[in-house]
Amino acid sequence: MTIPPLRRLLLLRHAKSARPPGTADHERPLSGRGRRDARAAGRVLAKADWLPDLVLCSTAHRTRETWELAAAELAGLPPVRFEPRLYHPPVPQLLAVVHEVPAHVSTLLVIGHNPSLRDTILVTAGDGVGRRVRQVQKKFPTAAIALLAWRGTWEELDTRTALLTGLAVARAAP
Repeated sequence: MTIPPLRRLLLLRHAKSARPPGTADHERPLSGRGRRDARAAGRVLAKADWLPDLVLCSTAHRTRETWELAAAELAGLPPVRFEPRLYHPPVPQLLAVVHEVPAHVSTLLVIGHNPSLRDTILVTAGDGVGRRVRQVQKKFPTAAIALLAWRGTWEELDTRTALLTGLAVARAAP
């Protein structure tokens, strides 16, 4: 009997954004705190050994900036694809993007927005280690990172097929 491969999906909510007057939502940049927290998110990924083989990032300015700053804290840079379908998608659309990931990718990082990320965690996580699912039910704040794991293919990620095995909120000192 062959054991299906372990898949890891990291979901990173963009860091805290600014709201400059007259700026369209898609073009909002990170705030000062957001820039610090984005760097801290990179340090969290590196320290936890949550290093992706591929990054899929929303096209919004704040998500691209979050990735740029987080990536600067990583030893190696995985390929990144900026995906317009990750800008505030419903859960089925986010999962459709994940289902397209090539089979050779073991760990995928998706950088996006709430409520899409939070809802995806709650739909796909059949369970969690400790109180993690309850924490996400309460709040999935900016610069939060969730790690979902399951054995199977990317196409098999669906309702209650994964385990929420990690949860961190990246915060830098002011």
